[in-house]
Amino acid sequence: LDMEFTGLHSTFSQNNEPSLFDSPAERYLKARQSVQRFTVAQLGLAIFSNENSNKYVVHAYNFFLFPSTLGVMDAEFSLSAHSIQFLTHYGFDYNKFLKDGIPYMNKAQEKIFTQCLLAGSWKVSSALDRDVLKAAIDEVTCWISAAEEEETMILQDLSGYQMLEVQLLLRQALQNVWTQPLGDKKVIVKKVSPQHRHLLENSADDCCQKEQILLSARGFTNLFQTLVNAKKPLVGHNMLMDLMHLHDKFYKPLPESYEEFKRNIHNLFPVLIDTKALTKSVWKKCKFPRVSNLLEVYEVLCSSSLNPEDATCPVIALASECSIYAEKKSPHEAGYDAFLCGGVLLKLAHLLLCRSTDDAAKADPAFSQYLTMLDEYLNKVNFIRGGVSSIDFSGEDAPCRHPPILVVHVQGWLGLNERQIHQEFKALCRFDVRQLSKNQFILLSNKFKHVRLVLRDYKHHPHLRVSIYRHWRHSPRVSCLLQVSGIAALWSLVAFVLGGAP
Repeated sequence: LDMEFTGLHSTFSQNNEPSLFDSPAERYLKARQSVQRFTVAQLGLAIFSNENSNKYVVHAYNFFLFPSTLGVMDAEFSLSAHSIQFLTHYGFDYNKFLKDGIPYMNKAQEKIFTQCLLAGSWKVSSALDRDVLKAAIDEVTCWISAAEEEETMILQDLSGYQMLEVQLLLRQALQNVWTQPLGDKKVIVKKVSPQHRHLLENSADDCCQKEQILLSARGFTNLFQTLVNAKKPLVGHNMLMDLMHLHDKFYKPLPESYEEFKRNIHNLFPVLIDTKALTKSVWKKCKFPRVSNLLEVYEVLCSSSLNPEDATCPVIALASECSIYAEKKSPHEAGYDAFLCGGVLLKLAHLLLCRSTDDAAKADPAFSQYLTMLDEYLNKVNFIRGGVSSIDFSGEDAPCRHPPILVVHVQGWLGLNERQIHQEFKALCRFDVRQLSKNQFILLSNKFKHVRLVLRDYKHHPHLRVSIYRHWRHSPRVSCLLQVSGIAALWSLVAFVLGGAP
């Protein structure tokens, strides 16, 4: 699975950028704000089928998505200029997203929609659709007065939901008409008797039955539910935001509770595999070149230098309808990135299997054996720059080992803030900054070499004294407690001396 969004990190609220100081719960709340503001523009799904021993056939799909606008439904979402620019550079088709996007809704939206549908009074909220539908209804109204029973006419150039809505409105307004879709963008209108209309309304193949309308309005949510029911391993790359959007757009609005979000996702998808978290761990074991993005990881894993003459290595074959991915690289197209995710998973699992001592398993590996090799990585989703290295959707999040925290004591340099401290150290290395007191700041890095570099280069700085943070010495709470304890001890001593003088 892979997704492309209209934006990643919301700048709507301050301090929304990911920070090394973030706990998983804090990061979730930051990301939740972004997920609520942006939407999914494209979803890619690659289905890997194990045809025989070590051959996997891939069917890759791209779904352009757009929030449902049927009836009273409407949605607001933001666009990030950087994200739009980035996807445009890689050839993303925004016309397809805006004009032909498949609708979807979560359970809360579906409840509102169903209530309106059962009320039986159909309303159209889109101004564009209202104009088109008014013209179509005027045309039918003029025609029907002179038409004979069983006579028909055709409405043309209706797109998307307009085909459904014009039928619902005509049937609601006129008791002596019947409607049916006629191919692409056309609706046939027929003048009928009330008795004939009653019979047609109760036919099973009527496209305007409430169940059919709901099915149409749910759109991609139907496929999401199929994925949930299948309970197959779901594979992504750096997939936390993907999972949050899946929950928010197709299941339920994201809860405020981080733990509730984890429980819900685990119930929906019991087996998650994040190839980013997997790659970070396997790098240390297998010593293959470190690269920065998904395509580069896939290419390294496919290289002959890493897999010399290995007859048991999984063979990945693209199905004929998506063979273009074998001929042309399409990074940041969701279907292509989903294909890369599955390929990386199989290659990494095979590497781990080759390192095992079970020679029988190596001779004819099955996917179940690959899953056994991946057991310690299942349900671990990568966590970018934070207090843990990964989020565990089936247990407690384990803290990661960070380099020592540094404390910066400012002398003779008044009015410095976090941004200025960040700029001061930015040229040398990357740190996240928090203000500790009026003239003290703490620095947190995820690289030990950066800590050593700063301690060395700022040893004799005239205004900034950098040292390793010690909680008992630098914590404002501990300092306050020590001061209070000192004052209390002093007063006790004075009282003792004065009380014992007579």
